[in-house]
Amino acid sequence: MLETLRYLHQERPSYAQFEAWVLERNGDEFKEVSLNRLRRALAGETVGSEVGNLSFVEGLSADDLAHWHEHGYVILRNAISAEAAETAEMAVYDFLEMDRDDPKSWYRESLAHSIWVPLLRHPALVANRRAPRIHKAHAQLWGQEDLWVTIDQVGFNPPEHDHWQFPGPHLHWDATLAEPHCFEVQGILYLADVAEDQGAFSCVPGFHLTLKEWLKSVPEGVDVHSYARRTLTMKPVAAKRGDMIIWHHLLPHGSSPNRALRPRVVQYMSLRPTRFAYTEEWKS
Repeated sequence: MLETLRYLHQERPSYAQFEAWVLERNGDEFKEVSLNRLRRALAGETVGSEVGNLSFVEGLSADDLAHWHEHGYVILRNAISAEAAETAEMAVYDFLEMDRDDPKSWYRESLAHSIWVPLLRHPALVANRRAPRIHKAHAQLWGQEDLWVTIDQVGFNPPEHDHWQFPGPHLHWDATLAEPHCFEVQGILYLADVAEDQGAFSCVPGFHLTLKEWLKSVPEGVDVHSYARRTLTMKPVAAKRGDMIIWHHLLPHGSSPNRALRPRVVQYMSLRPTRFAYTEEWKS
């Protein structure tokens, strides 16, 4: 999405130019069958999962789904293998020119003062985006299989020290707060074990159920995000290498300061259907 928005705004291409650019950016990864699936979906046809038959793929359990409905987030355990996660983790270190076992290297200028890492395309990241369990879990939440995975960034959140303090993002929404409040999901894949104090993803559980009423309590003229940061308490979510946290996009969420001994290394991704309801008005 980051690449696409920049290209569209800067180049203002025709549809044919846009399609050619998509093919050029994906290279050998974008096979003819994928292009045909995309064209069929854009033409209004119903298309299935891009990773094949999901009928026999293990997804979220009944308990997982109950947790989702109550809390607005769920941990998909073993979303990818530990080996696949570690391969992607090492790709992040290589991109940043850091040594996983040398703490002094974790604060190089290649990181700047941000936990965002603009690594978008790497074979290990591509493989993770095609993990059947990830597609199955999202198909369960969306109620359909014609899903498209975002090509998003990765993240690297090293332990705080005197010269590197956590820069955020703090509690926020990546969604419009205007009504109607539509359904959408976001996700973060842990590429290494993450403890609660290790810069873990954090959210306000269950807030998707009370957002509408809470917004009425915000004093007039007060910034919603600032008010939320003063009045709401986020819960850090620990998980293992290869686990994925999926959350309802109406949950206020953010990262957290890393007060542990190891960096938090993650891959962001979301899956959305070809067409879904959304609110055009942006209100933050």
